[in-house]
Amino acid sequence: MKVLTNNILERNGKKPIVYDVYFTPNHSPKPIVIFCHGYKGFKDWGAWHLVAKAFAEAGFFFVKFNFSHNGGTVEDPIDFPDLEAFAQNNYSKELEDLEAVINFIATTKRFHEEAAVDTISLIGHSRGGGIVLIKAEENKLVKKVVTWAGVSDYKTRFQEGSESFENWKKTGRTYVENGRTKQQMPHDWQFFEDFKQNEERLSIKRALESLEKPCLIVHGSEDETVAVEEAKKMKLWNNNASLKIIEGANHVFGSMHPWRENALPSNVEHVVSETILFLRN
Repeated sequence: MKVLTNNILERNGKKPIVYDVYFTPNHSPKPIVIFCHGYKGFKDWGAWHLVAKAFAEAGFFFVKFNFSHNGGTVEDPIDFPDLEAFAQNNYSKELEDLEAVINFIATTKRFHEEAAVDTISLIGHSRGGGIVLIKAEENKLVKKVVTWAGVSDYKTRFQEGSESFENWKKTGRTYVENGRTKQQMPHDWQFFEDFKQNEERLSIKRALESLEKPCLIVHGSEDETVAVEEAKKMKLWNNNASLKIIEGANHVFGSMHPWRENALPSNVEHVVSETILFLRN
């Protein structure tokens, strides 16, 4: 297996994107899978490296990357050394980042012998689930889409009208504590302004109702962060979507950071096998 980590996708006038690729080199183009991490996430979180290896072993060309404003840097892509970049992140930037990764993988000569550019699928975890659904609906290169513990609605998460929302509006910056690193992670008011300016595009419901591509929704029954009811809503919005509920699984399907085992957590293994089955059919 070939593992190429911390590659840099440079972009004119924009922050670079750090990405990894995993594949079994055999000079035969393999279906491409692009994975998007979630909120306060990064490509090297938990067991994502073992997930990447499992897909590569199953015959896929697997790509995972850090969103450009996720708080990581080129020099230090793990955790959040650049909180000012994090403050400037928004959903539109994440969609633009994913577009850049898709276009790069579809056109680069670097991997053309190993990557089947006419077979691109997207997987998104948590907040990344909404990003991949919106992108799959609007990008013709994407053939299939999968959400893992995906969110169904971005608007409700702003809690408009609440005391914390009004305080954010007044001060221009709000903070969310990272439970693991204990960092106070900032969000600038531009995050909400960008959402309001692009509200129709950023509707996951709209994207799902318009989506005419195969879609798999995977969710844990015991998800403490994004309730399983959100997955059931998404299925209602697109009856052609497949819904798989993993009994007993939490938001990260039993993984944690750092993940020191050499094997996947059993629930992650279940998610991976369901996803591979869906992508192969």
